[in-house]
Amino acid sequence: MVSPAAFAEEKGDVEATAETEMTKGEKRLAKLIEGRVAGEPQNCIRVFPNERLTVIDDTAYVYGRGNTIYVQKTSRPDRIDDRDVLVSRRFNATQLCRQDVVTTVDPVTGIFTGAVFFEEFVPYTRVEEDEQAG
Repeated sequence: MVSPAAFAEEKGDVEATAETEMTKGEKRLAKLIEGRVAGEPQNCIRVFPNERLTVIDDTAYVYGRGNTIYVQKTSRPDRIDDRDVLVSRRFNATQLCRQDVVTTVDPVTGIFTGAVFFEEFVPYTRVEEDEQAG
């Protein structure tokens, strides 16, 4: 799902871009990917226990740290809640893949709160200043 601001910008509609404000989550995501370049969407990503997961309400999950991070917007980003805990029941513990279904639970009660349906993971890689200059 593309935000109204991103859609307007993509279509070259400067007036619409100015009129549509980014949500709090979109602003937070923009700050995380600032200085990075989007790569080709990936069906699966490798995950490690020490990698960071950032949950941005109503927007996206962001995996990884360092030079490359992966943005997962899911099929229903409006249902992403940073108070929920992701529970994955997958057999391959080193990968997350498109169309994996992950459940969410309340961290206090352990009660099921929903399901997350993953889409493609978009990598964002930090661009070195030398690369930007030339």
